[in-house]
Parts: sequence; structure tokens; C-alpha cells
Amino acid sequence: MATALWVRTIRHHRMDKQVVEPCLRDDPHEALAEACHKLDISRPLWLDKNQREWDEFGQTRFLPDSFMDSVDFERLEIEYIDPDAKKKRSTDPRNA
Repeated sequence: MATALWVRTIRHHRMDKQVVEPCLRDDPHEALAEACHKLDISRPLWLDKNQREWDEFGQTRFLPDSFMDSVDFERLEIEYIDPDAKKKRSTDPRNA
């Protein structure tokens, strides 16, 4: 499996729709545009907050005010998937 962008809409605290698009870690914008097209929603505004979350965590969220059009979901979540990435272990001593 290649690296991908997992895009999902959340409605009533549950995943409503989802799509997975091929994606490069450094440039999620093209994959996000294609996913939004497949989900039939407008593309959200990518703000500095989203870039910081993407750079640090490989994921970010968009709320309805991130869209120029009205949307019928509570949030859009995107997450980078790399099947070859080494899983990070928690540093919390309660998980030892």
C-alpha cells in the first residue's frame, strides 16, 4: 500500500463519508482537492493552523467556517497514512 490521504466527514459525532487518495507527505493539497471533488464538497481554506497541525501530526481538521459554501457536517478530518512508518510509542509511564 502506498502513502495516502484519508479524508472523512464527521456528522453527529460519527464518520459520515470517507475517501482515500494517494498523497505525498509534503503536498496534501492536490489529494485534498481530489477527495473533496469525490465527496462533492468545496475545498476548505488551508490556514496557518492547518499547516502547523499537518507538519507536526500529519493530520488536521476543518470546521464549517473553513468552507466558502455551507456544509452539512460538523467537521472534515484529513490524515496522512504511511503503512511503512514506524509506530510511535507513548512516553506516558502509565502505558509501560
